[in-house]
Amino acid sequence: MVHTWNVKIHLFDADEVRSDDEITTAHAVLTTSAGTTLEGYGRARRNPVDRDIPEIGEELATARALRHLADRLLRATTDDIEQIEHHRVHLHI
Repeated sequence: MVHTWNVKIHLFDADEVRSDDEITTAHAVLTTSAGTTLEGYGRARRNPVDRDIPEIGEELATARALRHLADRLLRATTDDIEQIEHHRVHLHI
Protein backbone atom coordinates (compact mmCIF):
# COMPACT_ATOMS: atom_id res chain seq x y z
CA MET A 1 0.00 0.00 0.00
CA VAL A 2 1.30 3.44 -0.91
CA HIS A 3 0.32 6.64 0.86
CA THR A 4 1.02 9.94 -0.81
CA TRP A 5 1.60 13.11 1.16
CA ASN A 6 1.85 16.40 -0.69
CA VAL A 7 3.76 19.55 0.18
CA LYS A 8 2.94 22.79 -1.60
CA ILE A 9 5.19 25.82 -1.34
CA HIS A 10 3.66 29.26 -1.87
CA LEU A 11 6.16 32.10 -2.36
CA PHE A 12 5.41 35.77 -1.87
CA ASP A 13 7.69 38.71 -2.61
CA ALA A 14 7.05 42.08 -1.00
CA ASP A 15 9.06 45.25 -0.63
CA GLU A 16 9.28 46.48 2.92
CA VAL A 17 7.45 49.78 3.31
CA ARG A 18 10.09 51.23 5.65
CA SER A 19 13.21 50.49 3.58
CA ASP A 20 14.63 49.19 0.33
CA ASP A 21 14.85 45.65 1.72
CA GLU A 22 13.10 42.95 -0.25
CA ILE A 23 11.35 40.21 1.74
CA THR A 24 10.45 36.78 0.38
CA THR A 25 8.00 34.71 2.39
CA ALA A 26 7.38 31.00 1.93
CA HIS A 27 4.32 29.13 3.14
CA ALA A 28 4.71 25.33 3.15
CA VAL A 29 1.53 23.25 3.41
CA LEU A 30 1.69 19.50 4.06
CA THR A 31 -1.43 17.47 3.34
CA THR A 32 -1.42 13.81 4.41
CA SER A 33 -3.33 11.02 2.69
CA ALA A 34 -5.75 11.13 5.66
CA GLY A 35 -6.43 14.82 5.00
CA THR A 36 -4.45 16.26 7.91
CA THR A 37 -2.68 19.53 7.13
CA LEU A 38 0.29 21.18 8.78
CA GLU A 39 1.84 24.50 7.82
CA GLY A 40 5.27 26.07 8.08
CA TYR A 41 6.48 29.59 7.35
CA GLY A 42 9.84 31.06 6.42
CA ARG A 43 11.22 34.45 5.41
CA ALA A 44 14.33 35.77 3.70
CA ARG A 45 15.46 39.38 3.42
CA ARG A 46 17.72 40.67 0.69
CA ASN A 47 20.23 43.22 1.82
CA PRO A 48 19.95 46.30 -0.44
CA VAL A 49 23.67 46.06 -1.28
CA ASP A 50 23.35 42.46 -2.52
CA ARG A 51 22.62 41.56 -6.15
CA ASP A 52 18.96 40.97 -6.89
CA ILE A 53 18.76 37.20 -7.50
CA PRO A 54 15.19 36.21 -6.56
CA GLU A 55 15.86 32.46 -6.63
CA ILE A 56 18.27 32.76 -3.68
CA GLY A 57 15.66 34.45 -1.50
CA GLU A 58 13.09 31.88 -2.56
CA GLU A 59 15.45 29.02 -1.70
CA LEU A 60 16.23 30.43 1.74
CA ALA A 61 12.62 31.25 2.60
CA THR A 62 11.55 27.78 1.42
CA ALA A 63 14.27 26.05 3.45
CA ARG A 64 13.14 27.94 6.55
CA ALA A 65 9.48 27.09 5.88
CA LEU A 66 10.30 23.41 5.43
CA ARG A 67 12.36 23.40 8.63
CA HIS A 68 9.45 25.01 10.48
CA LEU A 69 7.08 22.43 8.95
CA ALA A 70 9.39 19.56 9.97
CA ASP A 71 9.52 20.87 13.55
CA ARG A 72 5.72 21.04 13.65
CA LEU A 73 5.44 17.49 12.26
CA LEU A 74 7.85 16.17 14.90
CA ARG A 75 5.84 17.95 17.61
CA ALA A 76 2.59 16.43 16.30
CA THR A 77 4.20 12.97 16.24
CA THR A 78 5.47 13.41 19.80
CA ASP A 79 2.01 14.51 20.95
CA ASP A 80 0.42 11.46 19.29
CA ILE A 81 2.87 9.05 20.94
CA GLU A 82 2.45 10.73 24.34
CA GLN A 83 -1.31 10.37 24.07
CA ILE A 84 -0.96 6.62 23.47
CA GLU A 85 1.82 6.01 26.00
CA HIS A 86 0.44 8.32 28.73
CA HIS A 87 3.86 9.80 29.50
CA ARG A 88 6.28 12.29 28.02
CA VAL A 89 8.51 11.05 25.22
CA HIS A 90 11.56 12.45 23.50
CA LEU A 91 12.11 11.61 19.84
CA HIS A 92 15.72 11.44 18.69
CA ILE A 93 16.25 13.20 15.38
